[in-house]
Amino acid sequence: MRILTYYVASTIDGFIAAADGSVDFFPVGGDHGPAITAQYPETLPTKVREALGVDSDEVTFDTVLMGRKTHDFGVRTGTSSPYSHLQQYVVSRTLPEAPDPAVELIRDDPLAVVRTLKRRPGAGIWLCGGGELANALLPEIDQVFVKLYPIVLGAGRPLFGGGPPAVPPVQFRVTTSRVFDDGVAFLKYRRA
Repeated sequence: MRILTYYVASTIDGFIAAADGSVDFFPVGGDHGPAITAQYPETLPTKVREALGVDSDEVTFDTVLMGRKTHDFGVRTGTSSPYSHLQQYVVSRTLPEAPDPAVELIRDDPLAVVRTLKRRPGAGIWLCGGGELANALLPEIDQVFVKLYPIVLGAGRPLFGGGPPAVPPVQFRVTTSRVFDDGVAFLKYRRA
């Protein structure tokens, strides 16, 4: 069975973006970037991979899921197919059609689609964002990988949001952690 991993950046108060969707408060640079990129090169957008000369096989993930707001961020930066090196899915009830021929649109019940994807052969499935989709897919999330930035935002889009709280609460356990010199902590959790 394939693994669904929510791999995301977050502030220490649990926000993945500002209320307007911007993420420019996350600092670029430092020692965490190269270390994490070396381990998960497939999480770099295709244009970034090309610019950096990253030409590695996808080891951890071969599929990416995005909510519409997360995908819109890529569109604003000039691409409707941000991860063309992966099988791409966008979950949206408002898009009239797939935003790109290389992107499959999921309109109904993303949980059922994820359950089907998990039964297919392949590498892992990366939930790229956002928080509302993570909340909807929580029953199927096997792992959470968080790049935790030493920032307090105060408000914004939560790590898990847009729905009722999980009842009973879903338990995860830290499997690995690393704190970089730049203050970013990389935490890996696995469903307990």
